[in-house]
Amino acid sequence: MTQPEGRARVEADAAARGLDVDIVERPAADSLEQAAALLGLSARDIVKTLVVRRHTPDGAPNEYLFTLIPGDRQISWAKLRAVVGVNKLSLPEASLAFEATGYERGTITPLGSTTPWPIYADLAIVGTRIAMGAGAHGYSAFVDADALIAAFDATVADISN
Repeated sequence: MTQPEGRARVEADAAARGLDVDIVERPAADSLEQAAALLGLSARDIVKTLVVRRHTPDGAPNEYLFTLIPGDRQISWAKLRAVVGVNKLSLPEASLAFEATGYERGTITPLGSTTPWPIYADLAIVGTRIAMGAGAHGYSAFVDADALIAAFDATVADISN
């Protein structure tokens, strides 16, 4: 899928959900920290949308979920497993993340994902305005975290370190 199509999916999904999202163009960044600096933000203000694979029995289709984690934190696998209620979770390789969402790494967002996977938002993002992937490289989406959580009926929990 080309980048403009990804960004268009983000905009269309946000509009359908009544979610106010501002998409801004920015120079290419090689890291989350560099993207934050280009936007005049701290790493904490950029939320990583991570695709996580929920392990299924052999032969069953892959199942995934999204996690929304502040840029200065990491997933706590033990906390996330407890909240999801499973024994095994993992980050899929890039090709599987693309297959699950229609987005390349660095652009992933639940908005406009080709499959509406469940969302687990870290408690640390509640009450903040965040920047996140916008479906295309060189763009960031700004959104009120509480509105995003409500629009997707996301599960909010302490899932990071």
